[in-house]
Amino acid sequence: MKTPCVSLWLVAAVFFLCSVRARGLRRCLISMDIHHIEEAFQEIKKTIQAKDPFQNVTILSTSETLHRIKPLDVCCMTKNLLAFYVDKVFKDHQELNPQILRKISSIANSFLYMQKALRQCQEQRQCHCRDEATNATRIIHSNYDQLEARSAAIKSLGELDVFLAWIDRNHQGTSAA
Repeated sequence: MKTPCVSLWLVAAVFFLCSVRARGLRRCLISMDIHHIEEAFQEIKKTIQAKDPFQNVTILSTSETLHRIKPLDVCCMTKNLLAFYVDKVFKDHQELNPQILRKISSIANSFLYMQKALRQCQEQRQCHCRDEATNATRIIHSNYDQLEARSAAIKSLGELDVFLAWIDRNHQGTSAA
């Protein structure tokens, strides 16, 4: 009689631990209002995209790089793209219009906040990077590096809606309103 109870208890414990881990992974991905960032971007989108000298070139959406990311790679890809925007795009972009600069700074600050949350997940070993995410990141960096830094930054800022839509799709139910 004890053996079935112990087996049932073990199965329940394993199920509980797996569900806690899965919820922990979802919770650690994005814990902020993405729509606030989308609104800030929409206010500057036309101005940024009008400055883009390469309308027929893409950095993020080439060969649907982001659409091929599997759920296991979402955390890593999010982390990599946040770093891409913070470390490259925002630094390479030079904006003279103070209103646009304020919106870009607001978006950059939101990205820094998300990076901090993902760093905590990495420290807890909940954000693994597999080859698919690494290769997709490499493709995006390669697309960026093929253009002059300022042009690439404008192009990437103009494609920010692609990244934000991807975050929204892949982190549904994880952003706080």
